[in-house]
Amino acid sequence: MSEQPVPQDIRLRASELRTRIEQANYRYHVLDDPEIPDVDYDRMMRELEALEAAHPALATSDSPTRRVGARATGGFAEVRHALPMLSLGNAFEQPVADGEPDGDRNRFREVAEFVRRIEQTLDRRDPLFSTEPKLDGLAISLRYEDGVFVQGATRGDGETGEDVTANVRTIRAIPLKLRGSGWPSVLEVRGEVIMLRRDFEAFNARAREHDEKTLANPRNGAAGSLRQLDPAITAKRKLSFFAYAVGIVEGGELPPTHSATLQQLREWGFPVSPEVDTARGFDGLIAYFKRIGARRDGLPYDIDGVVYKLDDYDGQRTMGFVARAPRWAIAHKFPAQEQSTTVEAIEIQIGRTGAATPVARLAPVQVAGVVVTNATLHNADQIARLDVRVGDTVIVRRAGDVIPEVVRVIPEHRPLHAVPWQMPVACPVCGSALVREDGAAAWRCSGGLVCAAQRKEALIHFASRRAMDIDGIGERFVEALVDFGYVHTPADLYQLTLEDFLEMKRRADERDGVTPETVKQGKIATKWAENLVDGIEASKSGTLARFLFALGIVHVGESTAKTLAAWLGRLDIVRAMPAPVLRVLPDVGAEVATSIAAFFAQEGNQQVVDALLAAGIHFSDESAPSPQLRARLSLAVLLDMANIAKLGPKSSALLAQHFPTLDALLAGGPAHWSTAGVPQAAVAGLEAFLADPASLAELRTAETAMQHLLDAIPASASASATQAPLAGQTFVLTGALTSLSRDEAKEKLEALGAKVAGSVSKKTSVVVAGEAAGSKLDKARELGVEVWDEAQLVALFERHGTSA
Repeated sequence: MSEQPVPQDIRLRASELRTRIEQANYRYHVLDDPEIPDVDYDRMMRELEALEAAHPALATSDSPTRRVGARATGGFAEVRHALPMLSLGNAFEQPVADGEPDGDRNRFREVAEFVRRIEQTLDRRDPLFSTEPKLDGLAISLRYEDGVFVQGATRGDGETGEDVTANVRTIRAIPLKLRGSGWPSVLEVRGEVIMLRRDFEAFNARAREHDEKTLANPRNGAAGSLRQLDPAITAKRKLSFFAYAVGIVEGGELPPTHSATLQQLREWGFPVSPEVDTARGFDGLIAYFKRIGARRDGLPYDIDGVVYKLDDYDGQRTMGFVARAPRWAIAHKFPAQEQSTTVEAIEIQIGRTGAATPVARLAPVQVAGVVVTNATLHNADQIARLDVRVGDTVIVRRAGDVIPEVVRVIPEHRPLHAVPWQMPVACPVCGSALVREDGAAAWRCSGGLVCAAQRKEALIHFASRRAMDIDGIGERFVEALVDFGYVHTPADLYQLTLEDFLEMKRRADERDGVTPETVKQGKIATKWAENLVDGIEASKSGTLARFLFALGIVHVGESTAKTLAAWLGRLDIVRAMPAPVLRVLPDVGAEVATSIAAFFAQEGNQQVVDALLAAGIHFSDESAPSPQLRARLSLAVLLDMANIAKLGPKSSALLAQHFPTLDALLAGGPAHWSTAGVPQAAVAGLEAFLADPASLAELRTAETAMQHLLDAIPASASASATQAPLAGQTFVLTGALTSLSRDEAKEKLEALGAKVAGSVSKKTSVVVAGEAAGSKLDKARELGVEVWDEAQLVALFERHGTSA
């Protein structure tokens, strides 16, 4: 049966989508001027994929949907380059001997000789050069036939490379079809595949988070990604590309100069480094070298030097080649960005949000022109992977504006006394416990309200609009309040007077060398300070949910804070609950529960909370715990939450049925557990768990807290009486609402018992789509989730007395 012809409107739509997608790629990668957001790009790509799936005749080899191809089997095929991909000669800065003049021509004498030789051969003074950064990636050659990409090959040994066509197609910066017109029938474009610094850092951050191998540097990232046998893996790693030359050209002509050729490549859709320029003579080259060197750390990619190329092709042909390198081009290298040194100590730095980062203190070493004495080790897992020890000789890398990092250890230089490093148990700043969540790479200081390293961040968050909403206490004021010693914890805000603010302002002006106009006129402005005092006083009356959010507990956002307030009712109950009991609350997992319990376990945090209450903070919404908790609180739940080996929910329920308390369970013993029907493997796991004093103590604490919580629930209330209208339902908001803000809609939905999520899944109950709804609406339709418009949402609020 022959395939039905594709309707004209669908064919035109597919063509339009291809054009718009490739235009988006061109503007993003070539012009560095994206015109559409990622969500629109993704939507167009999905639509095109759907059209090509429904109408296979639409599919073309240059379609952007065909970037990910089949996995290579047995390695990569060889490709012989029609024109060899030759290497460049290198020039380095030379040391200046005592007594010699310290001028550019002496220090850069290899460049001076390179220019002199060209001037002499061509009998031309101060020739024009094309100048460009020397990108630190993997050189490739791209072949186009009639404007369509047909093959990508690595440089290899210069004569023969590897066919990496399938992987090259995944790189969005590389056009699959050339733009415009006038291109030769065969065009070979050469350039560098690189990994931008931001993409390298993002990859390593994800790898560390999932305990996977990190990349040593962006160059390794680019080379390793391009040589993956599975193009799907390459596609997941963000690679970029810059063109810098041409190879074989047939059936057409290029401009007579290299700089004009690069401009032509841009017009055909190839990214070319924005740092490409021209320079005349030796002085022009060195000026370019110094200019790029000064900007090196701020560039979005790694470079290890600059490249000078005689600009006109006639001159290049006259100069010719020597050995395997052109005599008309040279690479002027920067100082190395990697050096070896020794680790003198490993210390912990506490960041503004409490993250504990190990830092290596190093014997001073010059890396990329800067003396390095410290290097980040990222986290404890990274130290374990590298096995860095005090006394080790290590390779240190400094690239871009990132903090220098330890790349690897040289084990053969390790001293005999070196021992494995261990993470300290206490914060070096405040002495609070350092805690690590299960499965997380990072450790954190648990003294969020008392740790000096976190002080400013904690205060800014505490006073923010969604937290205590203290109008006027922003970053600038917090900086001054902390720097001048007026505030150490959020509780100190409530002791500030009008005179304190006025004095702080005077000291800040003196420090900054500023004299306000009012002071020049002999007056002192006080209204702003009066407003701050009033704002602080007004914040004393609020909701428990806002207060819990304001404390800045790791993983406790607005939604979790509202859950704690709604289900536990009172601050004193929240403060006293251990992690196993907190886990019974909706959407409170192990990480969140551990974080909350660890926060309130710190004496310093408790003291600050007490001081805040003593200052007059009170809550308008405190109440008894939710009666719905009764169904969630039992020994069976606590046993299940304890993650006991081989003990599942069914066995936990069976045990609790026969032994309703921990004392009864202990008295029963393994023999009676088995008699109750618990499998032997689960019995053994429970016996081992209860034999551990720490585990038993934690379980007993949880049972005691659970009983106190049950005692606090009103005996007369019923779960059905307090059931919220939307309890158990999950809403997602997307697009713009006209009659109320997204925040207002979220608050009203939560007041009716709904959970408002940020993403759509099979568990989503309703997606509310406003104007210009995006990918969340597409996802809802794909999953068959119910979709409402704004009118339906407003009608819901009106039915329940919460109209917009």
